[in-house]
Amino acid sequence: KLYEGLSHELANQAAGDLPPLASFRRASVEPPPRALSGKVVAMAKDDAFGFIYQANLDLLRDMGAEVAFFSPVAGDRLPKCDALYLPGGYPELHLRALSENVELIRDIKSHHGLGKPIVAECGGLLYLLDSLACGGEAAPLAGLLPGRAALSGGLRGLGLMSVDFEEGALRGHAFHHSELVMDLEPAILGKRLDGKSDRVEPVWRMGRLTASYIHFYLPSNPAAAAALLGA
Repeated sequence: KLYEGLSHELANQAAGDLPPLASFRRASVEPPPRALSGKVVAMAKDDAFGFIYQANLDLLRDMGAEVAFFSPVAGDRLPKCDALYLPGGYPELHLRALSENVELIRDIKSHHGLGKPIVAECGGLLYLLDSLACGGEAAPLAGLLPGRAALSGGLRGLGLMSVDFEEGALRGHAFHHSELVMDLEPAILGKRLDGKSDRVEPVWRMGRLTASYIHFYLPSNPAAAAALLGA
């Protein structure tokens, strides 16, 4: 009883020392422009391409786009689409399946040749290279970007990033373990938000193709995201 009384007294004393409860007003958020209304964005999604912000998918749909998922690993062809989004993931674990899906590779090259937008992030970037090596195994891949990469033992890129595109600034993050040699000069350098100028991530652009190790957070600038995807 003494213990219960003391506990009750301490609880009352602690409650008396607390500041008053805070109240929060729900922020009013303007809906994004329907800049992608009627557009179809093909999205790779499987064990090789599994990283995509849910907020990115929500934004694309809020802007009027239809998202058409397909699986490069399963042998799918590219769906009929206006833009292609290749998110991050682990293409190095599925080299044979990705390399052997030659019809999809032809579809992607045709899509690019027609001047249609492509956004490729991290694993998506690796997939578009000439080749990728991991654990002693190497395979030719899409060959749309003139470069080659190999998985390394340590972390090669990490941090919150910002990229100043002509279409507007986009933020995102980098996290990768591969070394890349690209025979193409970067169009822009993504910069760390912590101000460390020595840590940058290249962004390559070739026609309507935008590729980088950076995972872009599209809600950071919906208008820029829509422009990259063909608005």
